[in-house]
Amino acid sequence: MKAFTALVHREFIEHRGAFLTGPLIMLGILFGITILAFTVGRVDVHMSGALLTIVPLIIYEIGFFGLGFAWSLYLGVTLFFYCADGFSADKRNNSMLFWKSMPVTDFKVLLSKMTAALTILPGMVFAIALLSGVLLFGVAFVVMSINGTASVGALGAIVGIYGNVALTLFTALIVALLWYLPIMALVGAIAAAIGRWAIPIALLLPTLVSTLEWVTLGGLHPFATNTWDFLQYRLALPTTAYADNWFVNVEQADSIGFDIARFDGVAAASDLFANLDWTQIGIGIVFAVAVIYVASEYRRRVNDN
Repeated sequence: MKAFTALVHREFIEHRGAFLTGPLIMLGILFGITILAFTVGRVDVHMSGALLTIVPLIIYEIGFFGLGFAWSLYLGVTLFFYCADGFSADKRNNSMLFWKSMPVTDFKVLLSKMTAALTILPGMVFAIALLSGVLLFGVAFVVMSINGTASVGALGAIVGIYGNVALTLFTALIVALLWYLPIMALVGAIAAAIGRWAIPIALLLPTLVSTLEWVTLGGLHPFATNTWDFLQYRLALPTTAYADNWFVNVEQADSIGFDIARFDGVAAASDLFANLDWTQIGIGIVFAVAVIYVASEYRRRVNDN
């Protein structure tokens, strides 16, 4: 167990630049831009009436969601390149013989990389996303202070918004990692066999498989096959009807009354889990373990020879 923990910790050390240092730098730049926008008057904080108390809360709510979505896009791209690069790093830095000398199997080595991709690495980016919300929290409260509406009640409202949005982002992260696990494992398995060339191959593989079905079984074109329909389904992130309806209500809100209910993170999380295709999740987990095992056996046999 200690050896496996050390392997996961190694992944953190080797990739903290992409998952920790880089996001922290971007967060600092983003916070500086936000402060500058208020300093030079690019953002008008002079409001009255209903706008005085409601708008800052809505801006914070939508802004935190926007930051969370932006960080999720960054995490998705970074994890893809991590799986395509990290699973072949041992060959590239000539440390294969060292890790082969450790009392762990190739399967455990690859499994540690996938464990890092599901836990500590996305956890760091999620922590940055939460820190983004805290900084936005400060900006929102300063804006309300300038408007003269900062109070204990307003502070409590912002804290409530932060908790609900954070819960929704955490739930979406867990669901996304489970949903895309087979894709991450497949990219990592390809990388373990052929190295960095896994990146273009992983991008082209769905098209090649769909084209093969079109050639052998027929159809209008390579993008009108059962394979392509399934890939579109598996690549689309599961959504929650509650969140979709809430955002529609925000867009259609009356600009005078702003009669919008606060976002309920528990309702969104419950709706997301209730409508998740758990059968596909289970199949994906089995598939991920299988392809990692096959890749470990290939890695063991090739390196032994």
